[in-house]
Amino acid sequence: MSTPPAVSAPKIDRFLRLMISRGASDFHLTVGRPPMLRVSGSMEPIRYRTLVETDFVELVRPIVPERLWEEYTATGDVDLAYEIAGLARFRVNLFHQQRGSGGVFRVIPTKIMTLEQLGMPDQVRKLAAMENGLVLVTGPTGSGKSTTLAAVINLINETKNYHIITIEDPIEFVHPNKRCLIHQREIGSHATSFSEALKAAGREDPDLILVGEMRDLETIQMALAAAEKGTIVFGTLHTNNAAKTCDRIISVFPSGEQEGIRAVLGETLRAVVAQQLIPKIGGGRVAAIEILFSSPAIGNMIREGKTPMITSAIQTGVKEGMIDMDSSIRRLYDEKKITARAAIDKAIDKSLFKDLIETPPHA
Repeated sequence: MSTPPAVSAPKIDRFLRLMISRGASDFHLTVGRPPMLRVSGSMEPIRYRTLVETDFVELVRPIVPERLWEEYTATGDVDLAYEIAGLARFRVNLFHQQRGSGGVFRVIPTKIMTLEQLGMPDQVRKLAAMENGLVLVTGPTGSGKSTTLAAVINLINETKNYHIITIEDPIEFVHPNKRCLIHQREIGSHATSFSEALKAAGREDPDLILVGEMRDLETIQMALAAAEKGTIVFGTLHTNNAAKTCDRIISVFPSGEQEGIRAVLGETLRAVVAQQLIPKIGGGRVAAIEILFSSPAIGNMIREGKTPMITSAIQTGVKEGMIDMDSSIRRLYDEKKITARAAIDKAIDKSLFKDLIETPPHA
């Protein structure tokens, strides 16, 4: 009896193995350019020919389920997860761009790291003790929001008896059931949208709901409604400090509804952790972290539309474990972990860093 022929691994796997061996965070495929890697925050080309559309299809098509490939060809944008057994999981985004197709593969560590392993300040552990309301982890794309949230969920999973529902696009970190019962739902596979999944989650007796991305009015509205009812809601936004986070949530709503939303947000917000990854001297990247824990005074600032005052409230809230983004960046500079240029680039109020701008020679 003849043996069936061995199924060869998809061609893309060779690039993804190279990505892992080079310690890259992202792998970029773009028609009109050779493939590229992001290593320690910088883009580096791979020695390979310039890709044409047939190369892209040959590399990507074998790993995309039929349903998602149809969605990609129809809409020009799709997210999915891909795994090379024994190596790593990848979050994949495929898109159309001016020269043709494009794709980005981001490595998802298979092991959930602890807050200590991530080098997070001790006060981030307080997020795991929150019993209701809205907790936000914010920052630009690629700043480690999902990794931080996974570490917090893991801590809750080890210390509480909760029913946790995560709503993600796609599922990144897979959480085993420890003390908690965890249901992870993926947009596309298990629900049509974040808002649809949130609506269903409200009927499923959750203690905590994690919303992978609060990207539209309906999702934000439902997340706030769930937090108002006493569920803990964790979410992410693409903002780089607490004041901008509050403004972003409020600005999504029509002007006639904003006053009411300020009141709801002022009442339900419990904490904001904003993070940015900054190139480290000697290679790699280091996180600058802003931490806000809400208080009656901060709740009033949000209700009264005085969000610009939040940063100074954080600066005076050091005893409660708060830290503002610029102080965090300054500390990294003083500890000689980052350069003056990197500090100024990432600072919120650049005037605070005037003394770091080197005097020009012979000035």
